[in-house]
Amino acid sequence: MKVEDDRPLAATIERPPTPAERATKLSERVQALRMPPIEHEPRPAWLPWTLCAALSLATAWLGYLVFVAAPSRNVSQAAAADPPGTPSEAEPQGIAASAKTAASAKEQKVVLESKGYIIAAHQILVSPKVSGMVTRLTIEEGTRVKKGDILAELEDVDYRTDYNRYAAELETSRQKLLELERGNRPEEIAQAKAQLLEAEAQLTQLEADWKRMQQLRKNNVATAADYDAMRSKYWGVVRQVERLRFAYSLMEIGPRKEKIDAARADVQNAESNVEKAKWKLDNCKIRSPITGTILKKNAEEGNLVNAIAFSGSVSLCELADLSDLEVDLTVQERDIARVFKGQKCKVRAEAYPERVYDGVVSRLMPIADRSKGAIPVRVKLTVPRQEEGVYLKPEMGAIVTFYGAAAPRT
Repeated sequence: MKVEDDRPLAATIERPPTPAERATKLSERVQALRMPPIEHEPRPAWLPWTLCAALSLATAWLGYLVFVAAPSRNVSQAAAADPPGTPSEAEPQGIAASAKTAASAKEQKVVLESKGYIIAAHQILVSPKVSGMVTRLTIEEGTRVKKGDILAELEDVDYRTDYNRYAAELETSRQKLLELERGNRPEEIAQAKAQLLEAEAQLTQLEADWKRMQQLRKNNVATAADYDAMRSKYWGVVRQVERLRFAYSLMEIGPRKEKIDAARADVQNAESNVEKAKWKLDNCKIRSPITGTILKKNAEEGNLVNAIAFSGSVSLCELADLSDLEVDLTVQERDIARVFKGQKCKVRAEAYPERVYDGVVSRLMPIADRSKGAIPVRVKLTVPRQEEGVYLKPEMGAIVTFYGAAAPRT
């Protein structure tokens, strides 16, 4: 093997540096990286003390202006404004102004904002009271009607016939009662007396004939058949005279009180039948119970309506006064403490956010909604008469802003 270097192989391997040598080299490198020291000019020793003294003097002068000069200036101004002996009103006016400002701030403070839906305060389901076929319908959705206007008419043939029949029965009952109350006519009494006198005259003649027959029978002149016939005829006339005497007495006394009372009861019964028939006949014309707007129409001409079937959720039409609106909303239980009856509100419909209406909390419902964890609240709106039914419509969404003060009483 040929070796290029004449030195032995062991001499060519470098010896590793010792720890002391490594520390020395590292120290040299750190010293090489350090910035050269900056030489500062020596500052005068009096400068810091001078600055401290100036700052102390400035602070003392500001304290004098605040605590001494300002109160004396205010007192002099107040003395110049008010004559001697006159109490100053600056303090009460300041308190009143502060209270007014606080009240205004409270009134303008928004405590809650919630979404609800506009509803009619009183929505009416107009239903027929009697059954029949609709022969005339005068309404459409959006029609404005007044109280008492005819909305529809039903066929009234049966109801008119019943009314006429009961009216005739009533007249008959009234005439019978009138006859009993007036009593018997003088002519009727005279007639009964004449019949009695005639029967008494016949009785006188028969009594004489009866006595002769009795004598003839004793003498065996008259037969038994003639005797029996005369006796029967005589006693028959006797009973007839007695009957006519009672009839004449009753004609003079007049009708019994019980008969008059019974006749009056018949009249009352007939009047009730007439009143009921008239009620049914009048209700063939369905009239508007209030002044409002037709929201929905549920029948057409030719429909057969049933009063029993219409009771409940179904109706001939739905009517409401659109000037009397409310906002139905639910307030969470954690926020209900911020809401109270009579609270001032502002209402904006989502369809017309630029239009703001005044509102007031009319009532808090007495029962909460468990599923929502909220309490229903109603806010009453003030809608101008000229805007009735124009912008705000039932079931529209609205945003209600609640303020911290109560609404002014109107």
